[in-house]
Amino acid sequence: MRGYLGIDVGSVSTNLVVINDSSEVMAGLYIRTVGQPIKVIQKGLRRIADTLDNRVEIVGVGTTGSARYLTGVMVGADAVKNEITAHAVAASHFVPEAQTIIEIGGQDSKIIILRDGIVVDFAMNTVCAAGTGSFLDQQAVRLNIPIDQFGELAVQSKQPVRIAGRCAVFAESDMIHKQQLGHNLGDIICGLCEALVRNYLNNVGKGKDILPPVVFQGGVAANKGIKHAFEKELGLEVFVPEHFSVMGAVGAALLAKNAVGRSNNTLFKGFEAANFNYRALSHECGDCANRCEIIQFYQEEEVIACWGDRCGKWSN
Repeated sequence: MRGYLGIDVGSVSTNLVVINDSSEVMAGLYIRTVGQPIKVIQKGLRRIADTLDNRVEIVGVGTTGSARYLTGVMVGADAVKNEITAHAVAASHFVPEAQTIIEIGGQDSKIIILRDGIVVDFAMNTVCAAGTGSFLDQQAVRLNIPIDQFGELAVQSKQPVRIAGRCAVFAESDMIHKQQLGHNLGDIICGLCEALVRNYLNNVGKGKDILPPVVFQGGVAANKGIKHAFEKELGLEVFVPEHFSVMGAVGAALLAKNAVGRSNNTLFKGFEAANFNYRALSHECGDCANRCEIIQFYQEEEVIACWGDRCGKWSN
């Protein structure tokens, strides 16, 4: 059976997905990046290979995420695309009429506006943590509640408290204040969810024409409280696709399938890439006044890629 591998490497999670010729997801994997993308990519390759168990021949690979170029060089990618493109392709595959994509991950959040399947606008938040999953993670630890219980408690709330959500620091202080006033825990958690949604809409979604269908993806889409808060604020139904947590990888796999076509001519190095020794070394180029920091990426003892130069001397 032919398969197409998509890899999405972000700051918090690394996701791998394999789809077949019918674009159905055959295998998926969500693991923490833990600041070691090279090791985690190799770990993911081993685990996905064990899942496939020689039943599937990988004939195309796509990479996306903040480490997409690194990943592409490591595994031999046929398509290397940014997260906006990958998420848009995946959402359009599952919801062909989708016009708005809300994507919230651990460290950043984004909104993508689609019209007739084409990306016409987007925005990202990479400055404040108040509109991301890490904000909820921190509050879950403070409240001593597993993050997977956050959503259930939030939707049970009858009277959510108002919590300042414009800044993560202020939101935490306000939450503590509400606790000290004796408010119910479920109402506080629901207030936190609504604060995150207000922050998102007032920053990332500001000025955007949010039209249905609205697709919600990213790890935070698992939280029913956030979904409910979006529906309350927007007055629209919000659709959470089945593979919401790995949609970037699904999009990368779909892009790889499109890039390769039916030729079977792939750059994929095979799952043996999980066993190679990779390392990155850097030095300062003194050939001009820019003094660029050049990163040389090694596979075993061979330099297979360079980054960091402005003139292209090293990267070319």
